[in-house]
Amino acid sequence: MRRGPRRVRALRLGLVALVVGASAATGVTAPAVAERPQPVTPRAAVAGDAWSQTKSMQREFIAADGTSTAISDPNTGGAWQVTVNADHTQNLRGRERVGITWSGAQPSAGRANDPFGPGGVNQEYPVVVLQCRGTGDAITPETCWTSSFAQRSQVSKSGSDAGWTEDLHAGAAAKEKVSSSNGTVPDAATCPTIDRTGLLYTRVVPFVAANGTVFPACDAKTMPPEAAADAALPANEMYAFTDAAGGGSVQFEVRTDVENESLGCSKATACSIVVIPIVGLSCDTASTDDASKLSVTEKSCRRTGQFLPGSSNFTSIGVDQAASPLLWWSESNWRNRFVIPVTFGDPPDTCDILDPRAPTGFYGSELMAQAALQWAPAYCLNKKRFKFQHNQMPDQAGFSLMASGGGAAALVSSKYEATGDPVGYAPVALTGFGIGYIIDKPDNAGEFTDLRLNARLLAKLITQSYTGSSFGAGHPGMEQNPWTINRDPEFVALNPGLTDEAMEAGAALLSLSNSSDVIRQLTEYLASDKDAMAFVKGKADPWGMRVNPSYRKIKLPRDEWPLLDDYVPTGGTECKANNPSTYFNDLAAPVSTLRKIAEALLDAWPNVQTRCDTDLSVDPPIYKLGRTERQHYGHRLMLGVVSLGDAQRYGLRTAGLETRKGRYVTPTTESLTAAVKLAEPTGGRGPFEMDMAELRKAGNAYPGTMLVYTAARLQNLDKEDAAKVAQFIRTATSEGQRPGSGNGQLPGGFVPIRKSGATKALYDRAQSVARAIEQQKVPAAPPEAGSATVTPGAPEAVPAGEPAAAAPAAGPAAAAPEALTMPPTKAVSSEWSGRLLPVLLVLGLVFSVVSAVSRVVVLRSRR
Repeated sequence: MRRGPRRVRALRLGLVALVVGASAATGVTAPAVAERPQPVTPRAAVAGDAWSQTKSMQREFIAADGTSTAISDPNTGGAWQVTVNADHTQNLRGRERVGITWSGAQPSAGRANDPFGPGGVNQEYPVVVLQCRGTGDAITPETCWTSSFAQRSQVSKSGSDAGWTEDLHAGAAAKEKVSSSNGTVPDAATCPTIDRTGLLYTRVVPFVAANGTVFPACDAKTMPPEAAADAALPANEMYAFTDAAGGGSVQFEVRTDVENESLGCSKATACSIVVIPIVGLSCDTASTDDASKLSVTEKSCRRTGQFLPGSSNFTSIGVDQAASPLLWWSESNWRNRFVIPVTFGDPPDTCDILDPRAPTGFYGSELMAQAALQWAPAYCLNKKRFKFQHNQMPDQAGFSLMASGGGAAALVSSKYEATGDPVGYAPVALTGFGIGYIIDKPDNAGEFTDLRLNARLLAKLITQSYTGSSFGAGHPGMEQNPWTINRDPEFVALNPGLTDEAMEAGAALLSLSNSSDVIRQLTEYLASDKDAMAFVKGKADPWGMRVNPSYRKIKLPRDEWPLLDDYVPTGGTECKANNPSTYFNDLAAPVSTLRKIAEALLDAWPNVQTRCDTDLSVDPPIYKLGRTERQHYGHRLMLGVVSLGDAQRYGLRTAGLETRKGRYVTPTTESLTAAVKLAEPTGGRGPFEMDMAELRKAGNAYPGTMLVYTAARLQNLDKEDAAKVAQFIRTATSEGQRPGSGNGQLPGGFVPIRKSGATKALYDRAQSVARAIEQQKVPAAPPEAGSATVTPGAPEAVPAGEPAAAAPAAGPAAAAPEALTMPPTKAVSSEWSGRLLPVLLVLGLVFSVVSAVSRVVVLRSRR
């Protein structure tokens, strides 16, 4: 469906009606209000700097006579030849995930429920992945991060748990009964938990912070503050499982000094990802060849595991320490480490620190967040350019701010009504949104990686039509609906083999609480599907599920998704009875930014607000609803609307969306390019249109494709600001379209706009608009016509000396610029002029005052 310009909400709608009424009364024809145009959009993945290395490793036992026995790879009879790969390593940002894969490793045993932090230590022969400060040989276990002391120190252990004292490759200090890795024993005041009787064994591996502070790590109290139990972020160190073929993979999340100040990784402080395949301790000279007469510490060192390869240890039964990751710091394991050097990009506050100039703000679309993060330093660190600043806010608010003169430019994905000066739209980014998800297969068999969703399933989620639990099952009209999406037969048919365990997060799609062009595009997708719309209008699906009555016949598409349900369950727990709430709104619990949705998926932490905290220490007791706990690894089920830029940066998976019946398309460079090929230009300076029905009919085009424009006034814009906006457009569509992770480059999640091919028309339009903004020569509206209104398809003037845009060789055809035309004004005869003139003057004055007030109100309402 083609769409006309977006209204700037209620007050301006009232003004349009006022103008139309005044025009009818005076015989003046008002500008026609056309239908809304739909934005165009795609994205492109960016390959990072890859890394790869192969090492040979083997475990050895030394006999009493000095001979060595090796434990070898059963497939080859020789040493394990382990290869580790990283998919990208350069210019990383905080919480970015790096893909780590390996092959040729010893298969793991006793798989844990949770590979992160302390949860992953009760495994045998896993692959340890850590973030460490330093590079190369400068890295030591003391500069590697763990979130608990038990992962780095062995305190007051018996001989049966002190196999490290027999480590073939360890130095003398490491074999002492009470020691630290650097040979210095922490004093009793620092580490009172160490038993110093000489009967027990201790090995302490302190952590050295970036500022030089030494944390002894002999108990929880002597660990860095970021390791506290109530730390804001979950652990990022991993103990990953290797399959029977010797391979495995993880998405490893890196942290900067913003997230972990003690570790201190930044652009100025070098860090690495360290990968340690555990092959087991190599053991020193035995006191006897008789296994039955070995000391307990010798026996501990030579143990080879209690679990069979590929088995699970979900109950966390104790494992053989010599084959566990607990001793990753022992020399037998440490010597097999792979050190992957990584670099970090400029921190988000770089421009604030290094450039004292006042910034020029561009306001709007959060889809630009990741691009702006890389683009901003390329402006502020170059004194020949201005200081660019991206201020994220709803597209509509950004446009209103720009149109009223409060900002130099807006970043939007739709055409909006411009009451006043005409506006040009320059395409600067091809990207979009996705339905991000984190879903685990049953029995901890890994993550589900091929989610498929159709429009009706999304309609069920967004209309809060799953009941969530027994509390929601009492909602009138929804008694027969499934509790969660994974219990919906329609979902199961598309995504077989998943758990049917009901988790409240599976009843909701985590989405935005404010208006956004993303919500418009999502609901446009729903509105284009007859099955989804039939469901929304009240028709049951083939399995009998019905829409939440509160959302029946809701108008689609729309910019903002409302919370309409008012059902408050009765009964239940005492906590619920004393703290009644609108249950389905607690399930949906939308958030204000796409970034928050991405982080919630990263942490597997639903925003569902149904956890009830009770304080019984006071009378009467206090009951408070709050956010549910993070989902446990192996039992995760979350879906949320994310930007493709965030999805790429954070390594989030996105679902395939149905286009043609039975065909599901994921966001790729090819599918986004296929979508933009359907784009059609409007006017000489306007945005592009794309029909969602045509997009779906094409089959290979991704429905979440979106285009971000730089929108700015074509007249009455300050000359200096006009030059800055033009510079931004030209830079963004040239060096800003070069894929990469460096400053000024285009990050993953975007498709480059090129001078040729499918995106040529976008490039040409951007250059044409940049010239028009810079020259500010669009003719002013005739005084008697009042404020000009830019309507879709309205031709615009070409500034003096500007050549017409060349027609593209491929892709959407560029519209030739035309002269701006204004609606004609009817002549007023001399007989009526005397009577109407005072009326016209009064109406003009009223209109001017109301227009100014409306802008102020709109702007304040969006701040």
